Amino acid sequence: MSGRVLMVQGTSSSAGKSLMVAALCRIFKQDGWRVAPFKAQNMALNSFATRDGREIGRAQAMQAQAAGVDVTVEMNPVLIKPEADSFAQIVVMGKPWARLPAGEYMRRRAELWTIVTRALDSLRAEYDLVVIEGAGSPAELNLRRGDLVNMAIADYADAPVLLVGDIDRGGIFAQLLGTHMLLEGRERALIKGFIVNKFRGEPRLFEDGVRIIEERSGVPVVGVMPFVHDLRIADEDSAMLDEMPRGARVDAKLDIAVVHLPHMSNFDDFDPLRAEADVSVRYVDRVEDLRQPPDLIILPGTKTTIADLSFLRARGLATRIVELAREGTAVVGICGGYQMLGAKICDPVRAESNEAQVSGLGLLPVVTTFEAEKQTVRAHGNIAVERGMFAQACGLEISGYEIHMGQSRVQGEHLVRVTARGESAVDDADGATDASGWIAGTYFHGLFDNDGLRDALLTNLAARKNLARSATTRFDREAMYDHLAQVARRNLKMEIIKSWLAR
Repeated sequence: MSGRVLMVQGTSSSAGKSLMVAALCRIFKQDGWRVAPFKAQNMALNSFATRDGREIGRAQAMQAQAAGVDVTVEMNPVLIKPEADSFAQIVVMGKPWARLPAGEYMRRRAELWTIVTRALDSLRAEYDLVVIEGAGSPAELNLRRGDLVNMAIADYADAPVLLVGDIDRGGIFAQLLGTHMLLEGRERALIKGFIVNKFRGEPRLFEDGVRIIEERSGVPVVGVMPFVHDLRIADEDSAMLDEMPRGARVDAKLDIAVVHLPHMSNFDDFDPLRAEADVSVRYVDRVEDLRQPPDLIILPGTKTTIADLSFLRARGLATRIVELAREGTAVVGICGGYQMLGAKICDPVRAESNEAQVSGLGLLPVVTTFEAEKQTVRAHGNIAVERGMFAQACGLEISGYEIHMGQSRVQGEHLVRVTARGESAVDDADGATDASGWIAGTYFHGLFDNDGLRDALLTNLAARKNLARSATTRFDREAMYDHLAQVARRNLKMEIIKSWLAR
C-alpha cells in the first residue's frame, strides 16, 4: 500500500513552506509515523551531500533531519542552481544533468516529469507519510503548463493541500483568497486548509480575519502561526538575508562580516555563529560596510566563483578585503570563498566561465583548477594547525560536507587532516592557512557547526581584543526542530489535518 501524502504550498516564495514542512515532519515523527519530505523541483544555491555522495536542496536535508531519517536524492529529484548570464545547472537525482538557459529548461518537462513521479512513488512505497513542499506560488498562470512542483504533483498524488500565506509582508486576504480564486476547479478542490503564517501579536486579534477568509472561500483556516524568532534552521531562500543588519550590534563582543555574494550558497553555514550571544553577524556587499574593520571577514561558498570574484573587484571589495587582511583582520573562506583567497583559479574545461584563468586575492598559497566532475561528499577530519585562529584547536575533530567543482593545490600547510570521505577512511588534506593562522580557507561546509572548533576560533578572536568570552552556545538543531514542532502543535488544528489522512 502506498504511503499517504500531505502537501504544503505557499502564496509566494518565503511564505514559510520549508519550515512548515519541517514542523509537520517533526510532529508526525513524534507521533510514531515514518515520514519523509519531498520537493519535486527546487531552485536554490543551498545544497547538501547525501550519504552516497549526491546533491539535493539544503531545505529537504533539513526536513529529513526533522523527520529523523537520512536524506536521499528521491526527496528532491530536480535541483536548479542558477548561474550567471541566465543559465542554470540542472541537478537530477543528485548528479549534474545539464547546463541550460532559462527557456530551454521548460522544453524538457516531459522527461523530468517521469523522474519526479518515480521518485515520489518510491518514497510512498517506503514511508507511512510523505510531506510534499511546493515552490513559489501555484497561481503563476504563465508557468502552469510547465508545472512540475505545485498543483501538477498534488493532482498526481491526490494530495490534500495546505496553503500558507505570509501575513508579515501584508495583504494576507489577497494572498490566500486571490490564490484560491485563480486556481481551476480540480486544483481548488485540493486546497483543504489555509495557514496564516508569521503573525505578530495576539492571535485572538485576527479572529475576524479568520472568519472572513473562511466565509469567502469555504476553506477552513487550520492555524495562525506566530512569527518564530531566532530559529536557526536552514532556509533555501536567500531573501531573508536582505533583512539582516549591515552594522554590528553595539552589545556584541565580536563583529563578523559575511560577504554577500550574488551567487552565495549554503548561507546556513553561519547560523551557529549567529546563535552566539556575544557575536554579531552581518552581511556586507559594499566597501562602506567594511569601513570599520570587523574581527573576522568570511567569504562564503558560491555557485560561480569567477563571476562573484569579478563582483568583488567591481565593487572595490576585493581591494578592501586584501587591505584589511594585510593589516591583520582575520579572514576565512569557505568553498568558493576559499578558492577566491588563493593565487590563481584555472578553468581549462570552461566549467564556470569563458576565462581560462583568473587571479585570486593572493592571500593563500593555493591554485585551484576546475574540473568537469563535481565533488559531493560528507567528510570528517581533524584541525591540523596550532596558531592564529586555531590556537588550542589542533587535533579537534570536525565534520562537514563538500560540494565543489575545483581541486586546490596548496603550497604550504593544510588546515584539515581529512580522515573520512563518505563511507571510506582516507588519509588526505583540505584547506590552507597563511603563516600567521589568521587567514584560512576550507572546502568544509558546516565548519562552524562543530562546537569545539567554533569555541576555539571565537575565543582566539576575543583574546586579540583582550576580551573574555562566556561559554560557547551548544548548537543543537534537534532542539530547534522540537521547539518548532511545539509551536506548531499549539497553533495548528492538527486533528483536522490528520483527518485528511484517514483511510
